[in-house]
Amino acid sequence: MGVTALSVLDLVPVRTGQTSAEAIAASLSLAETADRLGYRRFWFAEHHNMPAVASTTPPVLIAAAAMRTSTIRLGSGGVMLPNHAPLIVAEQFAALEAIAPGRIDLGLGRAPGSDPVITQLLRGSGTTSDVEQFPRHVQDIGALVSGDGATLRFTSGGEYTVRATPAPTGSPEVWLLGSSDYSAQLAAAHGLPYVFANHFSGQGLERALDLYRSGYQPSEDHPEPRTFLTVNVVASPTQEEAEARALPQLRMMARLRLNKPLVALETVEEALAAETDAATDQVVEAARSRWFVGTGESVADEVSAFASTYGVDEVMLSPVAGAYESEPRDSAAGRAQTLELVAAAQQRTASATAAAAAPAAR
Repeated sequence: MGVTALSVLDLVPVRTGQTSAEAIAASLSLAETADRLGYRRFWFAEHHNMPAVASTTPPVLIAAAAMRTSTIRLGSGGVMLPNHAPLIVAEQFAALEAIAPGRIDLGLGRAPGSDPVITQLLRGSGTTSDVEQFPRHVQDIGALVSGDGATLRFTSGGEYTVRATPAPTGSPEVWLLGSSDYSAQLAAAHGLPYVFANHFSGQGLERALDLYRSGYQPSEDHPEPRTFLTVNVVASPTQEEAEARALPQLRMMARLRLNKPLVALETVEEALAAETDAATDQVVEAARSRWFVGTGESVADEVSAFASTYGVDEVMLSPVAGAYESEPRDSAAGRAQTLELVAAAQQRTASATAAAAAPAAR
């Protein structure tokens, strides 16, 4: 299969004592690191009203990242479409495509990204989509960001054309995101690229990929099925440090699963010193078994094996390394270290493979 392409998914984590401004500065710095290291994509998630997550508005974050990067693709992982009017989403991403031509991905998801109260507040701000209308709105956005735009036909016989931007030179690439059979089948039916949110769920991965690939209907832009997977990773110089840095996010996952009150992300020291219980330990253990945590070499090897097992040429890393209290609040030291160590290990493997193959080629 060759070298696995690496990408990044970022939730803009907010740790104890950190402001939103510092968290966003850290994530933009991380985007610069990913760009420098040659990662393929950097996507921002959409979540609302969570003390530990500042990625509430992917388009704004993408625009900021576009000003600080040069080659990496930038996108949403994803825009939760039920929260937004399709035309607004199309206009935002058409504008982003004009800002960073050829570098914009529009990942669309069907989940609300928060609780029912926030969902109602978002829908109360204007005309927005419903989950039941998701398939049609995906099609609408695809048409709106195209050069031809979307044409409305009135019952009286007249027509009205709507474009997301007046004179596009390109369009963002639309992806469907999900962790269920529904999203896989919808992406297949519409001939769209598909991302399985393995970092969040991990359940049903094989079935979703099989449904997507076996049911794929070729489209003009995508004649073949195209997919990659997400995974949570932590890479450090030692296994011990990696396990320690993984603990804050593992404990946050347990809070989510057990419906405990959410708080800012613990520092490594707080997580190590915190009291625990059997239920939390069980969730932490189950989640840890699906994460790739270790040295740069071990994580890179796991990522490569993961890609090979599921037949993908790209894996999107969600770098979930926690921070030590001594680390600057406006830096992403642990997460940047993860990206650097994995990229370096992958490069060493690629170089060794190429060197071994060279004598046979002569």
